[in-house]
Amino acid sequence: MSEPKVIRGKAYILGDDIDTDQIIPAEHLVYSLDDPEESKKYGSFALSGVPLAQAGLPEGGTPFVKNGGWQSTFRIIIGGKNFGCGSSREHAPYALNKAGALAVVATSYARIFYRNSINGGYLIPATSREDLSRIYRTGDEVELDTVGGVVRNISQGLTHELVPLGDVAAIIEAGNVFEYAKRMGMIATA
Repeated sequence: MSEPKVIRGKAYILGDDIDTDQIIPAEHLVYSLDDPEESKKYGSFALSGVPLAQAGLPEGGTPFVKNGGWQSTFRIIIGGKNFGCGSSREHAPYALNKAGALAVVATSYARIFYRNSINGGYLIPATSREDLSRIYRTGDEVELDTVGGVVRNISQGLTHELVPLGDVAAIIEAGNVFEYAKRMGMIATA
């Protein structure tokens, strides 16, 4: 499944250095990724490691997923620098995707989080030229245009330029790295 070229939804704001333990705490890595019911637990616990005082910055106290649920009402996460730092677990972008997030917009990423997001087809990791986590607010209606290379804050009437996706755009369009490899004839198809 290829990703949409324009994603619209509510924004969830985080700060700098959001690590993979904050995205999906290690104690929740016991659930099966392949079992449809059990894998919902990853959505339930997405961003549960973020201290509540920082959750949904700048206000704080806004949970990403409401207690008892596994789907979030937020589709686009706005972060600062070094998003996804920490351990290299692919469960982090998976958990955000399972909760319903489709993209992250940050000023920079930990390399392994960035690649896991793209390779698994979990999230679009868009890179902003300025720190939008200091401008946008949790709940703002946001539109991410991956082809046009901009993010629009509909609620505030703002538009911000993104760094072009470059070579990873083709992998995102294919859906994940394996589908891309099949399209390019790198992997034989059955």
